[in-house]
Amino acid sequence: MRLTKSTDIALRIAMRLAVVDETEAAPTTREVAAAMGVPYTHAAKVVSRLTHLGVVEARRGRGGGLALTTAGLTGSLGRLVRELEGTGDVVGCEDDPPCPLRAACRLRGALREAQEAFFAHLDPLTMQDLVGSPTGPVLLGLPTRPGG
Repeated sequence: MRLTKSTDIALRIAMRLAVVDETEAAPTTREVAAAMGVPYTHAAKVVSRLTHLGVVEARRGRGGGLALTTAGLTGSLGRLVRELEGTGDVVGCEDDPPCPLRAACRLRGALREAQEAFFAHLDPLTMQDLVGSPTGPVLLGLPTRPGG
């Protein structure tokens, strides 16, 4: 199983926001995209989704920027990944054309159990857990300005 690029970007952006010091200016989407090495257009879509999920607060205008919400910092990583990825089947048994084995196949159930085990492993983790040393100091060392 591989996470979508959007989920990967979302998790990296949330991790970067998790280490923002309250004394520094809130980073913009453009600054976070540059720091994480992702295209601005992708980052903007992901930030919009994270805002919709209540993980990120986006303030516009002078003094605006992005901030991780308390729910984003302390909420379950497993829940967040479920929200971002969805909980659909790992394989496309019902795709067109549907798999001829779908009525009697044990693979679909086995993969569903494996997927749930993956999410269950992430459930107790939070962004706070992910940004401890050695990750946090690396995140803090990333350039905060595009091209910086």
